[in-house]
Amino acid sequence: MKYAIGVVPAGEVDIHALVELAQQAEASGWDGLFIEDYITHWVAPDAPTLDPWISLAVMAMRTTSIYLGLLVTPLSRRRPWKVAREAVTLDHLANGRFILGVGLGGPKDPMNFDRFGEVVDLKQRAEILDEALEIIAGLWSGEWLSYTGKHFKVENVRFLPTPVQKPRIPIWVGGGYPNQGPLRRAARWDGSCMYKESHGKG
Repeated sequence: MKYAIGVVPAGEVDIHALVELAQQAEASGWDGLFIEDYITHWVAPDAPTLDPWISLAVMAMRTTSIYLGLLVTPLSRRRPWKVAREAVTLDHLANGRFILGVGLGGPKDPMNFDRFGEVVDLKQRAEILDEALEIIAGLWSGEWLSYTGKHFKVENVRFLPTPVQKPRIPIWVGGGYPNQGPLRRAARWDGSCMYKESHGKG
């Protein structure tokens, strides 16, 4: 059994406090520290909010053994090639300690989707997520990649360096349990980070 801390990078927090938390968690024997990925926090939309990717980069430079990751980044509002580059860079900074958590994003989260003109429909977000994962894994392979999907197209590109971790950076899939879509998706990748779906029943 391994244990990790989950952090919301919003509210009464600053980057120096997050780095100190990561260092203290490592010194105390925690196995991992994961940050949620928001543009603005869905509960407190005017709360000060830090970028999770840059925060993880600083933590990676100031720690040596604790695993670091995102729980989760909604790939429907990210370009998969950009995520692929950022993730490999983090993996190298952390010497193979980065975990990429992905998901659809909240079904009712206007602060991170509607107000920025992002895709709201969950079925479409799921399609984008699946295509993005195929592209990211393909780019991490270090081989030449061409891909044509409904939402993305990549023509004959190669990304180097490859991740420190082999065969690639672990991908954990988030979503509401017992919904079957996230469970099937998680089974195709490396792990899951599910929450109990109550469908509004508390």
